[in-house]
Amino acid sequence: MPPPLRLPERALVTMRAGDARVVIAGASGAGKSTLAREISARTGIPHVEIDALHWGAGWTSRPEFLDDARAFVAEDRWITEWQYRRARDLVVARATVLVWLDLPFPLVLARVVRRTAQRRRRRTELWNGNVEPGLRHALLNPEGVIRWSVATRRKYAPLIAALETTAPHVAIIRLRRRRDARMLLRALGPASHVDNSGESC
Repeated sequence: MPPPLRLPERALVTMRAGDARVVIAGASGAGKSTLAREISARTGIPHVEIDALHWGAGWTSRPEFLDDARAFVAEDRWITEWQYRRARDLVVARATVLVWLDLPFPLVLARVVRRTAQRRRRRTELWNGNVEPGLRHALLNPEGVIRWSVATRRKYAPLIAALETTAPHVAIIRLRRRRDARMLLRALGPASHVDNSGESC
């Protein structure tokens, strides 16, 4: 059982600052974008969804992706998701806080399966006209979101451990349970608006 969460005061102060730059890490399906939106609603930090910058039509990577990433990280204040190897160092070099959604993997897997099925059933338009390919693709294709979540679920622990040396300027908050995420949101204050577009934290 994970120990009770103690929110690091340095990280909370930094997240409330006028120049907060926050990155959310976690496996596919952990709820990165949902948490980013909810933090944005409480702090006013603009949320830049990095998937929207990366994916072009037909699930192809946009040629402008890195240029767009460089442009937004140069801004004074933002929150985004920590993904895409090409952009990861670029983002963390400017980040002031990293929130690691290290939730139990059975919960993450259930979320990503449910999300994939719902998006496919509703034909939800995602980024630049793309729609979810479906459960078969998600399970069998090496880049399918469910298979990817399973294959990469352990990659964040060594990446984040390395930040103590490579990015000591970044304050890290590790959330191991859903109630840890709720505790963080309570500490940041009430939301200015409610966003119901993703999983609840």
